[in-house]
Amino acid sequence: MDARVAAIAREQHGVVATRQLLGAGMSRSAISKWAGRGKLYRLHQGVYAVGHTALSRESHWMAAVLACGDGAVLSHMSAAVLWELLRPEDGPVDVSLPRHSGRSRRDGIRLHRCISLTDNRGALLSTGGVETRPAPPLVTERHGIPVTSVSRTVEDLRRAGYPERWVRRAQRQAELAGHRLDRPPRRTRSDLEDAFLAFLRRHRLPLPEINVKVGRWEVDFVWQAERLAVETDFYGTHRGSVAFEDDHQREMDLRRLGYAVHRYTGAQLRSYPAEIAAELGEKLASRYVPESSGVGRR
Repeated sequence: MDARVAAIAREQHGVVATRQLLGAGMSRSAISKWAGRGKLYRLHQGVYAVGHTALSRESHWMAAVLACGDGAVLSHMSAAVLWELLRPEDGPVDVSLPRHSGRSRRDGIRLHRCISLTDNRGALLSTGGVETRPAPPLVTERHGIPVTSVSRTVEDLRRAGYPERWVRRAQRQAELAGHRLDRPPRRTRSDLEDAFLAFLRRHRLPLPEINVKVGRWEVDFVWQAERLAVETDFYGTHRGSVAFEDDHQREMDLRRLGYAVHRYTGAQLRSYPAEIAAELGEKLASRYVPESSGVGRR
């Protein structure tokens, strides 16, 4: 029995479910005895760590998925961390269920319900009423943990109202890692980027390349000839370590490559338009002529 339980736990980051122990031939009384002797440690109702509680993040993710039963998958923020799209943030484990019924609350778990979230590998997409090609799966596995696909994870972040900067960062990391997203990317990826382009047009500034890869980073706006990069973002008190560290590493790398880096928020564009226009105009002097001069822009 020790060997059978160890084999199950080895495939699941050191955790097992009661239903798996029963399936391996263990009785409920034996499960209780193992728990009393410290061979099993209860993590959730019906889920145990085997032998110790020095668990990894993957162990806690797996335990949460097992606790939610058949069809449960890691999703949302937790899935984004598992896919290495975002860095870890404190909080409950996100788990999605493809059904509307069942328990609505579990300690340490944030439940999401979506009836369409089933493993649809083998389903076909229709074009003009004719089934043509396999639909992309909504769920898969990573490191043995059932999880929403990369594309679905990014879409879940967007639908659930996570900060736009997190959604954009997750999308950017997914694309850099070579994952194909179901939704074709916009030329711009946020309302703030659209507002910045409108700002440039109003002030008759040269238009940049948009969402360009420079080194290992994808940059919001780039003027290659002038070696100028602009990032637009939302600043606030809850940006967190992910945004802080990524932003600073990005700027360091871009400066090493010879780019001047400027970062503007929506509030700055609204409050200091003349100052920002003058700052950019100075950097783009070879192609920028102030509106008052009466000379057209090259």
